[in-house]
Amino acid sequence: MSGRRPALKPARLTPRDVLHTGSAGMRNRPMRVVLSALGIAIGIATMIAVVGISASSKEQLLQELDRLGTNMLVITPGEDLLTGKKVPLAEDAAGRVARIDGVEHVGATGQLPFSVRRSDKISGDITGGIAVQAASGDLLTTLRARMMSGTWLNGATGKYPSVVLGDVAAKRLGITAAGQQVYINGQYFTVLGIIGPLPLAPDIARSALVGWDVARSQLGFDGHPTTVYERSADVRVDAVHALIPRSVDPQTPHNVNVSDPSSGLQAKAAVEGAFSNLLPGLGGVALLVGGVGVANTMIISVLERRYEIGLRRSIGATRGQIRSQFITESLLLSGLGGAAGIVLGAAATGVYAASSGIPWVIPLWAVGGGLAATLVIGTVAGLYPAVRASRLSPTLALHAS
Repeated sequence: MSGRRPALKPARLTPRDVLHTGSAGMRNRPMRVVLSALGIAIGIATMIAVVGISASSKEQLLQELDRLGTNMLVITPGEDLLTGKKVPLAEDAAGRVARIDGVEHVGATGQLPFSVRRSDKISGDITGGIAVQAASGDLLTTLRARMMSGTWLNGATGKYPSVVLGDVAAKRLGITAAGQQVYINGQYFTVLGIIGPLPLAPDIARSALVGWDVARSQLGFDGHPTTVYERSADVRVDAVHALIPRSVDPQTPHNVNVSDPSSGLQAKAAVEGAFSNLLPGLGGVALLVGGVGVANTMIISVLERRYEIGLRRSIGATRGQIRSQFITESLLLSGLGGAAGIVLGAAATGVYAASSGIPWVIPLWAVGGGLAATLVIGTVAGLYPAVRASRLSPTLALHAS
């Protein structure tokens, strides 16, 4: 008794088989693969580079904030409500601030009405934008400043004609090392040292600082500070900020201004972070163009390989297997471009960071987003060509070929 023959079932393709068939077209057309993947690579590289450069700049600002701290406040004279004139701070304003609970360091400067020059042969009208200020001994510690060369003012040197220059002031005067002299109010002052850059105190960078004692004895300084710098415990910053005006001027606290110089760097860091979210749009446009290129390549590949598709269909390949073959090829093509783009974008960021002297930062979310974008583009770009290939009639495909 003869039974019915069982229906034939198509062979199941393993992931290895799918990968092999999907990469066949790429192996046979390497130049087309390179050109098609280039569009994806440029898009991913653009996205990684703009995000990486923005993140690197932000990291530099955050590191600078960590070093300088966000717990410094600056006290300056306010304006009288009636006259609109500046109201001088009390001579002991720094001492009053130091007595506030939570304050750790206090430094002060006092503006002097003189210019600083390299020699007496230079006209007094040529100031170079450099201010002369009296400075208290604790100023360097309060600012968390570093000496680029030489030493800071101390109890001994602050009594004699000696000066410490900010980095900008030293550059404008042509001073490169301690031991040189500058001319202030009819006499020469010996340069003790040069202070490093101070992002939170740009006025100090453009100043020539003399000791508090010599300023009073030889430069006619009245002892009223024009700026007081204060460092407090991080948890006490807000409380100290509120107490400073009444401590410095109990009767008219509104005549005292208190500012936070670190807010500028914090705002700049926030702006850098905003650019990290905005600039990837540029990479998105390039990715879109790359995706169109991949889709175009896959459509052409289907048209050129109709005989192969018809042959595979005639020997039992299912429509699903044909679809998986071309989607796999599209994913491999996009993935190749995406991997190249990540490497190129990271390299571009590294070159920029090295040349600018900033940290090299590539956010993991950018790398993950780039990889995810390539997968999405590969799937979308390959979907229509894959469906079109799977719907080809084996007979018509072989006949047309």
